[in-house]
Amino acid sequence: MVRVKSRYLLCEINVTDRSSLLLLNDKAIAAAVKEVVARIHGDYGAAMCFLRFSVKYLNTQTGMVFLRFPKMSYKLLWSALPFITSIDTRWKKIPCFLNCLHVGGTIRTCQKFLIRYNTQQLHRMLPNCQNEEEKEKIRKAILSCSIIQGAFEDERDDNEDEP
Repeated sequence: MVRVKSRYLLCEINVTDRSSLLLLNDKAIAAAVKEVVARIHGDYGAAMCFLRFSVKYLNTQTGMVFLRFPKMSYKLLWSALPFITSIDTRWKKIPCFLNCLHVGGTIRTCQKFLIRYNTQQLHRMLPNCQNEEEKEKIRKAILSCSIIQGAFEDERDDNEDEP
């Protein structure tokens, strides 16, 4: 049997009000992505991208999201991402845009990139802090995203137990 190949896009959701990130869920992001791909690429793009599209991970604290697409159609999604200007949730319309940080063949490569990216952000922000309380607050906020490493490793360990 042939393995079906996918691409994983690591995207950052940029909003003006960080508290509005807490209103997002994976269904709202999936709907926004599907709508913009259908609008930009038409029926062909919609059919190609919707076959195995899914939102694999969403961190509402940091605004990071993993999107999975078939390998043959990930460029269609990638080219449509800049056209996302807002995401509709149940409660309100959140103006935002998605910034694609990394494209990888596995979740693990995206995860490693995310850890490196967070470390770089931490080193960039720490010199601007004026006291130890601010430094500790930034460390906790940025490094909390590395918790996903444990979540993905636990998921991988569970899958290895199955025959």
